Amino acid sequence: MLVSYRPPIGTNDSPNLQSTEKLTVKSTNSTIFSFTVSRNSDGEKLWDTSLGGLLFADQYIQISTLLSTNQIFGFGENVHKTLMHDLSKYRTWGMFSRDAGPDSVGDITHNYYGVHPFYMGLNPNGKTYGVFILNSNAQEVTLGPAPHLTYRTIGGQLEFFFFPGPTPSEVIAQYQQVIGKPFLPPYWALGFQICRWGYTGVAEIKSVVDRTKAAGIPQDVQFSDIDYMNRYQDFTYNKGSPAWSGLPAFIDNLHKNYGMHFTLIFDPAVEADYDSFKRGISANASFIEWPRMDLVPTGIEDSYPYVKGTKIMLGKVWPSNNAAFPDFLDPQDETQQWWESELKGFVKEVGFDGAWIDMNEPSNFDTQPNNGTKQLKYNVGDLTCPIVGSDSYYDKAPYETVGVFNWGDNTYLFTDTLCMFASTMRNTSVFYNTKNLYGWSEARATMKGMNLARGNRSVVISRSTFASSGQFGGHWLGDNTARWADLQTSIIGAQEFNLFGIPYVGSDICGFNGPTNEELCLRWHQMGAFHSFSRNHNSINQPAQDPAQWPSVAAAARKALLFRYRYLPYLYSLHFLASINGGTVVRPIFFEFPLDPITPTLSHQFLWGSALMIIPVTAAGVTSIQGYLPPDATWYSVYDSYYGTNATTGSTTMYAPTTSLIPLFVRGGYILPRQAPAQTTVFARKNRFEILIAFDPKTLSAAGELYWDDGDSLFTDISSHNYHHFNFNATVSSKSTIIRITKDKSASGISLPALENIEIFGHPWIPALKNATLNGSPVSIDMSQTTYFPFTHVANITTTGLINLNNGQSWILQWPNTLK
Repeated sequence: MLVSYRPPIGTNDSPNLQSTEKLTVKSTNSTIFSFTVSRNSDGEKLWDTSLGGLLFADQYIQISTLLSTNQIFGFGENVHKTLMHDLSKYRTWGMFSRDAGPDSVGDITHNYYGVHPFYMGLNPNGKTYGVFILNSNAQEVTLGPAPHLTYRTIGGQLEFFFFPGPTPSEVIAQYQQVIGKPFLPPYWALGFQICRWGYTGVAEIKSVVDRTKAAGIPQDVQFSDIDYMNRYQDFTYNKGSPAWSGLPAFIDNLHKNYGMHFTLIFDPAVEADYDSFKRGISANASFIEWPRMDLVPTGIEDSYPYVKGTKIMLGKVWPSNNAAFPDFLDPQDETQQWWESELKGFVKEVGFDGAWIDMNEPSNFDTQPNNGTKQLKYNVGDLTCPIVGSDSYYDKAPYETVGVFNWGDNTYLFTDTLCMFASTMRNTSVFYNTKNLYGWSEARATMKGMNLARGNRSVVISRSTFASSGQFGGHWLGDNTARWADLQTSIIGAQEFNLFGIPYVGSDICGFNGPTNEELCLRWHQMGAFHSFSRNHNSINQPAQDPAQWPSVAAAARKALLFRYRYLPYLYSLHFLASINGGTVVRPIFFEFPLDPITPTLSHQFLWGSALMIIPVTAAGVTSIQGYLPPDATWYSVYDSYYGTNATTGSTTMYAPTTSLIPLFVRGGYILPRQAPAQTTVFARKNRFEILIAFDPKTLSAAGELYWDDGDSLFTDISSHNYHHFNFNATVSSKSTIIRITKDKSASGISLPALENIEIFGHPWIPALKNATLNGSPVSIDMSQTTYFPFTHVANITTTGLINLNNGQSWILQWPNTLK
């Protein structure tokens, strides 16, 4: 009999939800149990099980509900072809972490690396709600007509969290009160990053860095895949090889002379016969184990002295010998402490800055029985799991969900991973319950270890995730393929992971698997420049695809990334806000315009926060695209076509040649902080500050804010963190323009560059800048660097040392306006 299991992710079960909406739960008194969850204000039923279908049995739980809206978003990790689910037909989506590259071409519902049983519903009246089901067992959800939803799981319990909203942003903030708010990436982690699997050594990596720099393309982070390791062993580099022996010196040179950072990959499985594993045994670290000694395959385990006589379950991954899998859910924390110690020692030895954790579903090669296809040529023993007899209770469950069925014959819950009946959490649970938490638990241990090792904020990128993983790092969307379909679905995936509470997310730019092509790579760089995690990455034995490979791609990447770097203060402020209050960074359009019936259908365009619209090119051979600008707002072009002018709203054709930025628009009523860009963020942070003011023509006002710290200091509570916070407000009239800057929180020891550039859109009167004042005193504006265009209503004011943000707490810059 399966014991009910609750994932130990540290949920806040009594959140202080600040909402104007209240919910009421009612259950029936009839012989057939059902219940409803309704919104008090309008009676909308967010959950209504009167549809029937509640089943509660050993290894099978099912519940169904009618849905009050057809507009449903979320559930994952799957490849969705549209942001909004299509409820006109039945589709069943699996949620069971699996090492499988996403298929964006086929009409399939495969489960991939992570598990996120969360969805959002948007009603036609604009009110939104969210539902989170706290369960870490293999599960699936069927969506279909009526509309309705049926949720199934083969373990754990049914534990629901309902979030009343009523706005989309409030739903996400409420959800993150329960699961935890996202981590704040170090500033450098928002820079452009390059990687590939198959680097031959330090010299090749240096050539990539140097040609990227020579092309004028900003780059902050260089990666290395598993190639750097000694025999693919964690916490080693191939110091015996002339090609890799200079890795620490190279990383040190990147820090000192390039202003760059370096990230290394780690897999969770550690070879069972080398120093790190031996130190783990000595430290009493816990590993995934066989449930009983009589099940241990001694023919394999006895080959390794430190494993012999234990119940440690050995598999095989990249190392050339069998490997053990650390149990990061160790309730005694000794596994986490050993992992932290290994990271600390390796950071000291090599000097790297970030950790990329892969294969953490966890993946295991050649788990038996399988379809006979060998994944590795190594002549080491395969892990075999039971599919008959009493020991097969977990590994051959009566109902295995579409997480198994979708992958074809000879597929089991344990396929490409470990046996479900394995013992975890110091023999207090089984892998059947905890598998979907493996990536989450490794990310938690790795983030803590990296922060302690470096003494400042690090970054962790994890392939496998679970609800609340955003506290401990980001996510890349996995081993995609160099196809236009994958570019399209990556736009949706990044929006979905913002819903899931993981805003530091992106895809492998240009595609990981298969050879890319020049046009696809160009367009992917243009789009990928607007994902928080922006990295070019490809597979072994494929042609190089870093952006300097083609002049056209280099030009497009340079242009897109220089725009990104200019607006990094705005992007960083969005991440800061999400860390303080909860929320999204890359945002679906319907978040800001929930009453517009078009916005829920928009899958391939998105926002940075509330203010910057991004409309990528997602097809080959086009020089214009169809985009949508919600008519309830004013939008100003900030790309090459009609820069600074008020754009036509609604659905419209937009100019988008390969030599231009993709269509980008700033929303009227907002002020965006900017900074002059540079080759890396280390140098850019020293450049002048700028602000872009986009006036709302109805209110003739605009507002914005800036969060600014030293970029990588550690903190345990962001409320006590050392940072500056500025509020910007501006108004314009026929008489005058007034810009108010207020510093409502000051940091100690963090100096700021001067604000030296102010660009203004929607300024219909001619500014008399020779009569400008700052805090009531005359200020000299450098008219040789200042322009105003009366036909476009764009003003651009540049003056060295205009506003010293280190002196004072508030500033008022104003000038009179004239009609001529």
